[in-house]
Amino acid sequence: MRMNRQAIPPKSIPMSTSAFQQSTGSTLHWLGSAGLFLNSRGTCIMIDPMLEGFDLPLLIDLPIHSADIPHLDGLLVTHSDNDHFSRETCRLLAKKCSAFHSTQYVHTLMQEMDLPSFGHDINNSFAVDNVQIKLTPAYHTWQNEFGGFDRIFLPEDACGYYITTPDGTVFAPGDSRLLSEQLELPAPDVILFDFSDDPWHIGLDGAEKLAAAYPNALLMLSHWGTVDAPDMLPFNADPHVLYDRIVHPERIRLLAPGQALQLCS
Repeated sequence: MRMNRQAIPPKSIPMSTSAFQQSTGSTLHWLGSAGLFLNSRGTCIMIDPMLEGFDLPLLIDLPIHSADIPHLDGLLVTHSDNDHFSRETCRLLAKKCSAFHSTQYVHTLMQEMDLPSFGHDINNSFAVDNVQIKLTPAYHTWQNEFGGFDRIFLPEDACGYYITTPDGTVFAPGDSRLLSEQLELPAPDVILFDFSDDPWHIGLDGAEKLAAAYPNALLMLSHWGTVDAPDMLPFNADPHVLYDRIVHPERIRLLAPGQALQLCS
């Protein structure tokens, strides 16, 4: 039997349709991988949900599948990698989601799928009901280094999101090397915290700097413990290495997939 060499999260907590109902506050759920679900007083948004069709085995039971999602007011995608832009997930949610949002490049891919999509420029903002969303810069043009693609990828093809709800703010950097712009935002209440020690991600040193720039933000760990790939740096992060490197490590939130976190400013 293969011995697993990856850190894995606590057992998944299945999400029911009650998570999508009208609420008096804003709640976050980690969906596994880089996925996030936000219910802000009944406005339901997902970021980078990878709920079906991934091409590598998983370590977790996903907390919800597309067939069980009653509705979404918005679905945000940070970039075109298939663990973020899950085409199968988006296809299955096409009739349940009011609008898909991403960069201008990913918007062209969504148009090819006939999704009700909108493309946005970096640093531009839009609203999904009571939630304000701004695209933040990212740098994830790894394809140009490896070759074999039919285009040259540009920095603006990928993004992060700075999300403002009536109850607080969330920063989801997306996959990116650390950028100075990511350290100069209004202080978020929660960071969807990627600490994968990969040269095309923020990396451990970058994660330490990002956490230090926002010493009061809760760090909601993401992009770890989901894909069964112990030899692939983007997927095999270990939360235990963070605690000695992070200012105020008690704010680290190591959640089970599907577990709720209340957003409070």
